[in-house]
Amino acid sequence: MNAKPLRWPLIVTLWLVVIGLAIAPIMLIRDTEFGGADVAAEEAVLEIAPDYEPWFAPLFEPPGGETESLLFALQAGLGAGFIGYFFGWQHGRRQRRDR
Repeated sequence: MNAKPLRWPLIVTLWLVVIGLAIAPIMLIRDTEFGGADVAAEEAVLEIAPDYEPWFAPLFEPPGGETESLLFALQAGLGAGFIGYFFGWQHGRRQRRDR
């Protein structure tokens, strides 16, 4: 089964859509509140040891918790894409070698 190669304008358009979907919530939604595991852990530590001071401060503070979740999901998606691409590439290499 031969697949028709995608043309570069389609690929560029799809990448722009993906990037737009990742950036739009950051720009459009401000002051979101989302209590995740980090917040729960911080509250637990402050309850146990109220004098505790963190060792370092974050380099970048996203505008809200939802933005932080979006960035985490984007990072996970890119990592999964890279891993999937690598294994697919290795599989194709092995198939070419076996022929």
